[in-house]
Amino acid sequence: MTSYADFLDRDVFSTVGQTADELGMPCYVVGGFVRDKFLDRPIKMDLDFVTVGSGIELAKAVQKKLSPRPKLSVFKSFGTAHMNHKGVDLEFVGARKESYQRDSRNPIVEDGTLADDQNRRDFTINAMAISLNANLWGELIDPFDGIADLAKKLLRTPLNPDKTFDDDPLRMMRAVRFAAQLNFKIDSASLISIRKLGNRVSIVAPERVSQELNKIMEVSKPSYGLGLLYTTGILPHILPEIQALQGVEEIEGHLHKDNFYHTLEVVDNLAKTSPNLWLRWAALLHDIGKPKTKKFIKPNGWTFRGHEFLGGRMVPKIFKRLHLPTDARMKYVIKMVQMSSRPASLVDQDVTDSAVRRLLFDAGDDVEDLMLLCEADLTTKNERKKRRYLNNFKVVRRKFKEVEERDHLRNFQPPVSGEEIMKRYNIGPGRAIGQLKELIKEAILEGEIPNEKDAAIQKMDVAAKKLGLNI
Repeated sequence: MTSYADFLDRDVFSTVGQTADELGMPCYVVGGFVRDKFLDRPIKMDLDFVTVGSGIELAKAVQKKLSPRPKLSVFKSFGTAHMNHKGVDLEFVGARKESYQRDSRNPIVEDGTLADDQNRRDFTINAMAISLNANLWGELIDPFDGIADLAKKLLRTPLNPDKTFDDDPLRMMRAVRFAAQLNFKIDSASLISIRKLGNRVSIVAPERVSQELNKIMEVSKPSYGLGLLYTTGILPHILPEIQALQGVEEIEGHLHKDNFYHTLEVVDNLAKTSPNLWLRWAALLHDIGKPKTKKFIKPNGWTFRGHEFLGGRMVPKIFKRLHLPTDARMKYVIKMVQMSSRPASLVDQDVTDSAVRRLLFDAGDDVEDLMLLCEADLTTKNERKKRRYLNNFKVVRRKFKEVEERDHLRNFQPPVSGEEIMKRYNIGPGRAIGQLKELIKEAILEGEIPNEKDAAIQKMDVAAKKLGLNI
């Protein structure tokens, strides 16, 4: 066997190997570390160790030798233990073999050999192991020729793919995710199996699905993974709203674009300009309201009026179904989807400063993200038309800058607070305070008064008299 001792360039490998020898346990580093070393990819700060014996026992013995001594988390029901040492996650598990019942992803686990453990791995490139024992230090155990698959840029299952994916349907999404991350192909037998078993993904926990989706969305070209989800038949089981975008309809010679492939292109465009995961989600979901708002109106053709607002209302259902965060991140996605078409309306030379102020007010600090989304939405293949639109957006950015410098509308706060209103008119909390604050906001947005305290008070005093308040 070939030695890869040069891979084991961290002190922790020696510590784990020596401890395993003292306990009389065969021990190996496996999985992503080995794969990424061969690919010369940046190494993640996590290492997976497999021992033929008790992974928990080995972890406890290793813990005693590390300084500073890390906290050890033990998961007896899974036979695993975890610790973080100097920023590196160390995971220990005993070699095992697994069997599954068809209606559950939870395996029946038994102690096993290294071969048993490698058999249960998802792909050959993740089944390679490097020995840490002194007598076999650095030796590679690669029973499924994962090295050859790395060279071919191929994802292949160690065992029959039907069994691999039927046992654990999440592996189908992992196949897509690894293909997208590594720019690999899925071998033909595995693709056929995924197409056959794609519906099995419905038994996977939603949070596991969303974890894989997020990793697909974070790659440099998300359309590769998203396209694979579509062509393998997984997509309708996890994101039917995106599946529904596919297709073109023709009436009286009028066609509309295929919004599915348009969406993939928008996500890719955005991935070139922003690493923001949630902005990428907004790009993915920005047109989901179109299938339900699509209408053919003579003589102009197809319209999708109001699709942004409907799409925004659809976002919470998707996030809840996939167990994605329903906090400020979801609200941000809703906001981006619902505002996705608004900057395009500001390119007209006759557009008022009031319209610009309102968009700045509504977008707040997210206005730059909104512009990136709008620019990514330009997928026309007509270069002259594309340049014209991009130049139009430069005009919009210039208007934003001019109005912002003058009116200071980002993170807008009324120049007069509720407490100041109560004190000025000697009133307690009530409806009048909200009415006066809204009056000031509208006057500023309409350009009737500058965003300044003195002007706001003058405007407010006039309204206060009409409300019967004492000044």
